[in-house]
Amino acid sequence: MNRWKPLIALGAAQFLVVLDTSVMNVSISQLVTDFDTTVTAIQAVITVYTLVMAAFLITGGKVGDLLGRRRTFGIGLVIYGVGSALTAIAPTLGVLVLGWSIIEGLGGALVLPALAALVGGNYTGRDRAIAYGVIGGLAGAGIAVGPLLGGWVTTYLTWRLVFAGEVVVVIAVLAVLGWIKEVPATGPRRGFDVVGAALSVVGLALVVLGVLQSSTWGWLQPRNSPITILGFSLTPFVIAAGLVVLALFRGWQRHREAQGRDPLVRWELFDIPPLRSSLYTLTAQNLILLGLFFTIPLYLQVVQGLNAFETGLRLLPVSITMLLTSMSAPALGRIASPRQVVRVGLVVLFVATLWLTAAVRPELDDVSFGFAMAVLGIGMGLLAGQLGNVAQSSVGEADRSEVGGLQYTAQNLGSSLGTALIGSILITALTAAVKAGIAADPRISDAVRAQVGIALDAGISFVSTDQVRAALTAAQVPPAEVDALVSAYAEAQLQGLKVALLAAAGIALLSFFATRGLPTTRPLAPEPPDTTPSQPVTTPARGQDQSL
Repeated sequence: MNRWKPLIALGAAQFLVVLDTSVMNVSISQLVTDFDTTVTAIQAVITVYTLVMAAFLITGGKVGDLLGRRRTFGIGLVIYGVGSALTAIAPTLGVLVLGWSIIEGLGGALVLPALAALVGGNYTGRDRAIAYGVIGGLAGAGIAVGPLLGGWVTTYLTWRLVFAGEVVVVIAVLAVLGWIKEVPATGPRRGFDVVGAALSVVGLALVVLGVLQSSTWGWLQPRNSPITILGFSLTPFVIAAGLVVLALFRGWQRHREAQGRDPLVRWELFDIPPLRSSLYTLTAQNLILLGLFFTIPLYLQVVQGLNAFETGLRLLPVSITMLLTSMSAPALGRIASPRQVVRVGLVVLFVATLWLTAAVRPELDDVSFGFAMAVLGIGMGLLAGQLGNVAQSSVGEADRSEVGGLQYTAQNLGSSLGTALIGSILITALTAAVKAGIAADPRISDAVRAQVGIALDAGISFVSTDQVRAALTAAQVPPAEVDALVSAYAEAQLQGLKVALLAAAGIALLSFFATRGLPTTRPLAPEPPDTTPSQPVTTPARGQDQSL
């Protein structure tokens, strides 16, 4: 039992960090009411949380190399606890952004890379594969149990209690920090690349900001863009600026390497096929998962009128099947290679997402919806149980913290893009469907059609049909036309949701191309403890543990 004590502490931290987003997703309707805001604003709050982590995780991994992984893990937990406490008492949306999106995000950026390195350093061989399977399962459980826990607390008490409880968990983990063996960085002490850190943060932030704002500004044709450039909305230019900054970041890293100075990220790591493929697939997995966990609660709460707890119950099958499947990773490794398992997982994800698309109907079919969610959890569990171990086992001990930063950057970048991109696709499809619906309905007069078109161009939010009816009645639209407009909006909601889910299914299918570098052989016998210094990452690291 003593050998698993470090995993208890590390697993609790992993569960805690990923719990937040799922709690927020299931509490969207209540947050909109409490802060008198819109779904789009809460979408931005969720996106900023994962974006802050994505932008600072590489830097967080470097801090772990400089200060020590366990110490960095503890410092990150303290910052995370402070953010949780501030979130629990947040009186305004701005304070919520500060406490949750920024402070907790920064704490998570320190915790996660150190956590990945500490898991790899505290376990070897078969135990390491089991440990990463457990961590992957707890990550999935945090994402999926969050709706049930957060839904119950939100419905019957208040969502704020979840964050107050997180402070208690942080204190408990800090109390048993001694269970975790320190994993010091090996090799020469590395410097800190300030310019590289700034470029990576700005580049990632601009890309995600552009995707997030696309639902408001428009992708190309300007809708509510603050400025237009050559007749286009600001969106493509913001995204392009982010890509340019990221290209400068890569060039700067190469420049520092050529000068013999330590870069923020050694680009040679991306020459390791298993690591490169696992990072791409992790990004896609989290893009799909968080995109679905933003979309599905809207269907259940806004369209079906369920409360947060009822929503959490409908998401429970994901929690069960994802946890069980990810925990079975070592057993699956005896009969199939990581590439085979991940590819099967992507196929299962594709099928489950198509099933969910078919399940989006005016009346909820609990049986069909529940089975679709269970299948979705199996697909996510197959990926979660493999990819973390592949990433960490593809390098030596000296590189685990840096790879941990890359690993969690990929996950949180996927989460940010998932909430922003799938949310944007949903709103864009909703707008187009509403316009098409009112244009084809002869019951709607030209004057009302023009008035609604102006309102749509100014921006649309995903709200209930009751809210739409109330707004139209207040605007003194004739009752017959109100009925027609509400009917068109209800149909557009379902169409928008289906388009968003189909986009997630398409991403799962395209992710097949990212799996080519994953290991194709089954695990070897458990390896002996690694007591030698890690070799340079170029040739030896490519062969190390690739078979898993």
